[in-house]
Amino acid sequence: MPKTSIHPEYFSNAKVYCDGQLVMKIGSTKPVLKVDIWSGTHPFYTGSQRLIDTEGRVERFMRKYGIDDQN
Repeated sequence: MPKTSIHPEYFSNAKVYCDGQLVMKIGSTKPVLKVDIWSGTHPFYTGSQRLIDTEGRVERFMRKYGIDDQN
């Protein structure tokens, strides 16, 4: 006999909010999700990520392979 009462309720259109703005709808066991960061604001995905280097290794790598630092 299957235990049907042990499974949580599934919401197929759960809303995901970041900084009070609706950013996407997903499937979840919670109807509303609030996140601090998502791919639309994360520096890695937006291209605003900066590499911190105290010994010049990043600059040396960029020069060696001719990569243009856009920032």
